[in-house]
Amino acid sequence: MNWYLNVLKNYAGFSGRARRKEYWMFTLIHVVVAAALLAVGFAIETTIPYMIYLVATFIPSLAVMVRRLHDTGRSGWWFLISFVPLVGGIILLVFLASEGKHEANEYGANPKLAPQAV
Repeated sequence: MNWYLNVLKNYAGFSGRARRKEYWMFTLIHVVVAAALLAVGFAIETTIPYMIYLVATFIPSLAVMVRRLHDTGRSGWWFLISFVPLVGGIILLVFLASEGKHEANEYGANPKLAPQAV
């Protein structure tokens, strides 16, 4: 849960790098919360809570994706490849699942080597 909350605290932080664990833990919790809100919305016959959640978490989701791309040595603009029909989403998924660069790059130091907050 800390990975999720740390991403939300860094609401619009597009600079720096994000580890695979940070990105995927955020994504996992994000999908679970969204699915729960959608289920509740269907039960009460409205999807308003789900839509509010998606709008509220759009910027943090985009920011952590950009930081994840930075960790692999790519510009954050690579997220636009997801708009290419058929293959764009697959390519982006491969980029997001790739291991980050071990050395420092133009976006900062390796986040694996940084001390983790407890």
